[in-house]
This record gives sequence, structure tokens and C-alpha cells, in this order.
Amino acid sequence: MPSKGKPAKSRASEASKSSPQPTTTTIASATQPPLPPTPPSDDTQTVSDRAKSRSAAARPLDTLLHQKGGALSALSRQDQSAWLAARIASRLAKRPALAASATTTGGGAAVARLSCGGGPKTLKEAWKAVNELSLPLRAVDSTSAAAARKRGYCYRNGEGDLRVKEFEARWEKKLVLSCLAVESRCFRDRRERERRGDREEKTGEQVVVTEHEVFEETRRRREMAALRRELYGGGVGKDGKLATDPEWDDVEPVVLEEPEGALAAIAYPADYAEAMAYLRAVMQAKEYSERCLRLTEHIINMNPSHYTVWLYRAANVFALKVSIPDEIAWLNRVALSNLKNYQIWHHRHLLVENYFPTIASDPATLSTFAAAERSFLQQILSQDTKNYHVWSYRSYLVGKLNLFGDADELAAIEAMIDDDVRNNSAWSHRFFLVFSNPAHASPGFAATEADPKVPAAVVDREVEYAEEKIRLAPQNQSGWNYLRGVLVKGGRKLGSVGEFVVGFVKGLGEGEEAEDVMSTHALDLLAEIYAEKGDKEKADLSLTRLGQKWDRIRVGYWEWRKKCVEAPA
Repeated sequence: MPSKGKPAKSRASEASKSSPQPTTTTIASATQPPLPPTPPSDDTQTVSDRAKSRSAAARPLDTLLHQKGGALSALSRQDQSAWLAARIASRLAKRPALAASATTTGGGAAVARLSCGGGPKTLKEAWKAVNELSLPLRAVDSTSAAAARKRGYCYRNGEGDLRVKEFEARWEKKLVLSCLAVESRCFRDRRERERRGDREEKTGEQVVVTEHEVFEETRRRREMAALRRELYGGGVGKDGKLATDPEWDDVEPVVLEEPEGALAAIAYPADYAEAMAYLRAVMQAKEYSERCLRLTEHIINMNPSHYTVWLYRAANVFALKVSIPDEIAWLNRVALSNLKNYQIWHHRHLLVENYFPTIASDPATLSTFAAAERSFLQQILSQDTKNYHVWSYRSYLVGKLNLFGDADELAAIEAMIDDDVRNNSAWSHRFFLVFSNPAHASPGFAATEADPKVPAAVVDREVEYAEEKIRLAPQNQSGWNYLRGVLVKGGRKLGSVGEFVVGFVKGLGEGEEAEDVMSTHALDLLAEIYAEKGDKEKADLSLTRLGQKWDRIRVGYWEWRKKCVEAPA
């Protein structure tokens, strides 16, 4: 029994005396940690540097510990206590439920989970130290690479090296891009509802995507594409001209897959590769439409020599019954920018083949078309007089429209020869006009064959024309070749122009001073005339002088010609 006047002690108190109590850590007042240096301004500071400075400012005691080599024993007892208090408080600040448990239920389990030991008194002293030292509770995440990957905020695309203002501007653009992406998704959903035939919830009317909405979506996608290229770089991908056009949303492009390890993989430009992927898709689907026409124009602008796209364009033109004059007008603009392109003239050939049956019975329309074509051909040839593709097409056009006897066509060729007597292409076309004319030429005769149907008056006229132009430029081979061709076609001997030819060769074999040859082509023809008459001596002399003096660079050829004259027929 307890003595009178003294209160009875509880069994708990007696038990507490008999059992050891856990030692409570007393947190002494530590010195105020030194403030970090003032960071540079946003104009010069990078994002990574700012993150590091903020992390250091949020963990002054961790920074101090790092400066001491990372060993806790290197700190004073006061700093150790402050470091522990800051660590406990920061964990509680991040986990409010745990903090409530620590303060309302005795805190044993909560403190144990914090791995800091002690009890509620420890927590109170930790908070006291935090308040006295003004330690920050909301610590910035660690800037280490491991922590960044763990928390998912690792800087990408070199963002950490950007200045703060640049980084903020970049994030504003990312925000704009995200907003545009949401709007674009709404458009796609609305177009899908239109395809399904859904109705508006409020009005009950059919969902219809207007042209204005399509226009705005096109503008939106192009803005998104520009932002993505600016932010992330790279090729066209899903940001190409066609991928950003709502008109092509229903087409799945067929991308060309190069074999792995290909030795000569072609590095196509991104926009060209995209266009070709869509072209393969529509060609496989055998689609003929206005958008396919625009696609072919887009590809032709990038690669005018793409033969397949020209054929596909022609198929679209004929399937859609596009106006041939309108197509030719477009083709003229392309041709003027690509003078040496062959595919342009083959496409024009196909257009004329398709158009001619519709105008063949209308002389007025036929004449107008012929005049328009001639005018355009003259425009092209004025820039490139020797363009083989243009001359080839002109010959085809003469035959197709039967322009052999057309006075304007002959006059146009004469004007070109007058302008440049050495234009061998114009001479060749004149020969075709005159000696392929069905009105006075036999079908099936080669250009080097005599044609008895050709009138003598035509031959006389052409001989006179050739002689007139030869006098203007005696050393011009084009005129001499034309004269030879006319004589062969008319079935006449070369000697029929002997008097004209001799006029260009003076004093042959009479000595260096007396000999005067105004045209090596005349002396060559004169040798053939002598051989034709059987005068081998003069023929041999003509060829010898060509090799010795007048055309020494081809001496071997003239020696061979001499052997041909000497050989028996």
C-alpha cells in the first residue's frame, strides 16, 4: 500500500523506469548556410544552368555536404542536425498524409517510414530548426541525368543549352502547336462524321464540311508543319504539302522501300519522295480526277523528265475530257522553261493525236490551230534553233495536218535560213517539206533515192535557191549538202551544176600563187564531178590538193577517197 499523502505511481511510470527509453536527438541551432551566388540574367543564362542554380538554392545543406566531399561526418554536429531536419521536413512537405499521421497518431510508424528514427519530439525539433534556418521545403528536383529520366523532364533537342528567353519562346510555340493539333483533330472528326452521314446534335441537319473549313484546315496544317520543322527539324514526313492538304486525307501513300543495304539508294528530296508516294497510290487505284492532274503538275514542276508522270497526266486529260487547247496552253508555259525536255513534246504529240479527229472536218479551226502551233514553235526555235525534239515534232505536225504545201510554213523556214544560212535544221526541214509532199512525191522513197515523180520545175527552183544561199557563204556545208540532195532526188547528174561549182575553184594545180579555193566543199564536189565524167586524173588532183593544203586535218580521209577513185568500178 502506498503511504498516506503520496499519490500512487502508475504502473506505466514504473515500467518506464525499468525499461530503457530511446534517445531523442536534440537539434542544435546551426549556422545559417551561405547564400548561393546571384545567377546571371535570363539574357545570358542557359536553362540547364538555371535548373542547377535553383536546385542548389533549394538544397543549401546538400550543397554544403557536396562541397565537403559528400561525407556527413565532415559536417559539424550543428550542420549535421540541420541537414537531418531539412531532410525530414522536405519529405513531410512532399507527403502530407504521412505528416498528418506523424502529428495526430503519435508518429512512431510515420517517422519510421521516413527512416529518420526518433518520435514526435524529433519532428517538432526538425520543424523548429527549419523555421529558425529558413530552409526551403519545396525542393527543386535534382538536375542529374538519372533523376531527370526518372521524373520524365529530361531536356531534348538541345533545349538545355538554350537561353532562358529562347526556351520560353520555344515553349510558347509548343503550346501553339498543341492547340493547333487539337483543332486539327476536331476537323478530322467532323469530316469523319460527314462521311458517315451523321447529323448535327442541335439542328438535326446533315454534317457538312464547308470549303472555308477546308481552307482553314489547310492553313492550320501548314502552320503546324512549319512549327514542327522549326522545333524538331527533320524532313517532310507527315508535314509535306500533300500530307497537310485535307484533300488527300483518304489516300494512303505508297512509300518506296529500298532494299536493306542497297549499294545505290537514291537520296530523293523529301517533298519529291512524298509526291511520288501519293502518285503510286492513285496510279494503283486507277484514279483519274482533278486532284490527280494537280498532282502530276506538282511532280512535273520538280522533275519535268519523269516519263511515267507524263503518261499518267495524258490518261487523266483524256479520261476527264480536259480541253486540249487549255492543256496545250499550260504545256507551252512548261516547255518555255524546259527547252531540252523530250517528254514535253511526246505529250504534245499525244494531245494532237487526240485533238485532230475533232477538228479535221473544220478547215477554219484546223488553220487556226496550225498557225498557233507554228507561232509557238518559232518562239521556241528562236531561243534554241537546233532543238532536235522541236524539229522532230514540227515534221510530225506537218505530216499530221498536211502542211507540205502550206505557204506560211515554207515562208517561215525561208525566214529562218535568211536569218542564219548555216542553220542545218532549217535546211533539213525545207527538204522534208519539198520532197515529202504527197502532191509531187512518191510514197516510200528514201531521201537519198531519185524520185521520178518530182517535177523538174521543183528541182530547178530548189537548185537555184541552194546556189543563191551558197554564194552568201561558200564555206557553209549546209547549202552544199542541200544542193547534192536536190540533184539526187531529181535524178540529175552532179555535173549539171559543174559550171556553178568551178566558179569557187581557181587555178587548180597551177601553183601556190595561182590556186585559189573559196570552198573546200566545192572542191570536194568537183572531185566527184570529175570522177562521174571518168576524168580520174583531175579527180585525183582535187583530192590531193584537199589533203595537202585546203583541208589538211582530214588528210587521211582524202587519201582514202583517192583510193576509191582509182579502184575499178
